[in-house]
Parts: sequence; C-alpha cells; structure tokens
Amino acid sequence: MNRVRRALTALALLAATATACAGGPALEDRGAATAPSGDGGELTVGSAGFTESDLLAQLYALLLEHAGYSTDLISVTNREIYEPALENGRIDVVPEYAATFADWLNAKARGADADPVGSPDLATTMKAFRGLAAPRGLTVLDPGRAVDQNAFAVTAAYARKHGLRTLGDVGAAKLPVRLAAGDECVQRPYCAPGLRTTYGIDVVAVDPKGVGTTQAKQAVQNGQDQMVLTTTTDATLDQFGLVLLEDDKKLQNADYVVPVVNRAHAGGAGVRDALGRLNTVLTTADLASMNEQVDSWRRLPEDVARGYLESKKLLPKG
Repeated sequence: MNRVRRALTALALLAATATACAGGPALEDRGAATAPSGDGGELTVGSAGFTESDLLAQLYALLLEHAGYSTDLISVTNREIYEPALENGRIDVVPEYAATFADWLNAKARGADADPVGSPDLATTMKAFRGLAAPRGLTVLDPGRAVDQNAFAVTAAYARKHGLRTLGDVGAAKLPVRLAAGDECVQRPYCAPGLRTTYGIDVVAVDPKGVGTTQAKQAVQNGQDQMVLTTTTDATLDQFGLVLLEDDKKLQNADYVVPVVNRAHAGGAGVRDALGRLNTVLTTADLASMNEQVDSWRRLPEDVARGYLESKKLLPKG
C-alpha cells in the first residue's frame, strides 16, 4: 500500500491545532480524554523529523499496514505542535522516549519548575508517564528493549590505556576529564554534575561543542578533550575511534522507545498487537545500525525500515 507523506498541508493543520490547544478548554471538557479505546482503520503516524524518529515512524506504519490499517506519515519537529495534535486525534501514533516525554507532560501539567518524574527505573517512569498521559486521552503502549539515552564515549586507545569499561572506572582512576558536550551540560544533573556526584569523575571543564556533534567527537579523537556526550544509538562512533562507557550506576533516565497513541483512534488491541511485535526484536544496537544506514549510507528510512522488518520476519519479503 502506498503511503503519502503530507507536508505543508499537514504542518498548517497542526499549527492551527497547537494554536487552538494553547488556549483551549480544560482537559475534563475534551471528549477525547474520556473516550473509550478504539481502532480506526485509517491512522496518521507522526515523526519528530530526525533520522531515528523517521525510522521508528516508518517501522510503525509498515507494521500497522501489515495488520490491515491504512496509514499516512507526517513529520513535525516541534513537540509543542504534535502533542496537542496527538491529543485531539489529528495524529494517532508517535514514537517517543519514556522519561523525556513523561517529564515534558509533567511540566505541561504542573509547570516548568515541577520536579522530574522520569528516572533511571523504567517501571517507575512508565507508571508516572501513563498517569500523566491518560487524562489527555493518550495511551502509552509497552516499551521494548531499545533505549536512546545520553551516553559518554572516549577513544578506544584511551580506554585501553587506562583500563576503562564503565564510567565507574573513570571515577576510580581519578583521571581529569575535559568533556565535549552542549553548554547546558554544566548544569544538567545527568551531565557534568552527575558525573561528579554519582561517579566521582573529575570534570575539569566542559567544552561546548554540542551533543554528539562531529566537532565534539573530533575534539576527543585528537586529544583536546577526553570524553564526549553523545547517545546510545550514535552510529558514527567507530569513524572517530570512540567507544561508549557503560553507565554502571544508572545516572541516565529510562528513555526507552515507546509508542504513544490517541486512545479513541488507536488505543485498541489491533494497534497494540501490531506495534508490540517490534518489542520482541528491536534493540538499541539495531537502532544505531539503522541510523547509520540512513545518515552515512544515504538510504531512505522507509527502505531501511522495510529491510529490517523483513530480516526479522515481521514482514514478508518482496
């Protein structure tokens, strides 16, 4: 079945949705928030517009089509736009990250200064996440094994020289570390402050070159910095001779990949079962490999997603 990627029309529609929701009725007045679970035959799958989100949206759409649904894909880079559209059913399904989206919904409900509800514990995070999503007419489906968390990498040579496998090893070695990261790393608890307090790592400076950027990786590669902040699904580490260090004390939150759906349109057993098939196979390493195929090999996300599902026998070949 051919799917249509709607662009300008969809974005205009979603922008109107965001404007309406920004000053719209209270949650208890919205019919969608209390509607029973449903299974619509035509579903819109949203993507946040970056490679991994595009891949996940393609995987979801292909699985849904195989289960008999008709799907459209739209790409919306702004969560402030696509989340209200998900609430009112203009978008039916989005791939999200458990701890990050839970904290976003929490801030939306309780204010920007609300204490975070995301944590390194997946069960605790999912309980909070589902509690925040349900009043908005959203259902959070089960997460699988794939997780896209913040992660820290060093050169393979540096790791061998100092016997490093984990972040705990870095702290125990008492090595001074210049960290290539975004400038917000100075204050974020998962970054420099967390490395110091959780691991005892001597972060002597934060080099503001961005999260997982080429410049940040090059700075570690050439020895200007010793460590870079990136993500667990970064597919380019080998190109720079870098290796990830295990987060052995669980500093990072449980950002497992999880589908979030509009309950009235896509909250039924058909969608849950179709997307749940991905949970049995998709790993963090699989995501990294698919990211690499799109970003480095310049393959189309739909082709990569289809090939992956066929290789896992979740779609018939052809």
